[in-house]
Amino acid sequence: MYQRLIASRLFVPLLAGLGAMLCITILSSLGGVTSSSFWLMAPFGATMVILFGLPDSPLAQPRNIIVGHLLTTAIGLSVATLAGVSPWSMGLAVGLAVSLMLITKTTHPPAGANPLVVMLAGEHWDFLITPVAAGALLIVTFGALYHRFISGQPYPKRWL
Repeated sequence: MYQRLIASRLFVPLLAGLGAMLCITILSSLGGVTSSSFWLMAPFGATMVILFGLPDSPLAQPRNIIVGHLLTTAIGLSVATLAGVSPWSMGLAVGLAVSLMLITKTTHPPAGANPLVVMLAGEHWDFLITPVAAGALLIVTFGALYHRFISGQPYPKRWL
């Protein structure tokens, strides 16, 4: 039975789903659902798809995940601080986030949502530390360990 599962076309997707489930479970457990030091944000769910489903992708590499999330969150916080929250400022923040990720070669598509998360939820600068920095670092660390010891896929392709 186990041999058939490994040979099955379902094995890799199921293994990716297991990695995503374990990672989000760990992040969720760290802060608890009602804690003020919440370790989760919605874009991390999309990061799971790329990290566990497409670990060879340039978009899944540690630099892209960590810097992409930090950069776009900082942009959202900056625009909200300087221009407030309006349709125009939300568009500006996302546009700047996309441009700067591409310029810095830190493109991570889930991070493109971070300015909207920050602005719509009224987050403050501490959001950059928790959940963004702490969560992104934990995600990359868990992903490296998971791929090395469970999935057997080489990850990361490069750290920087």
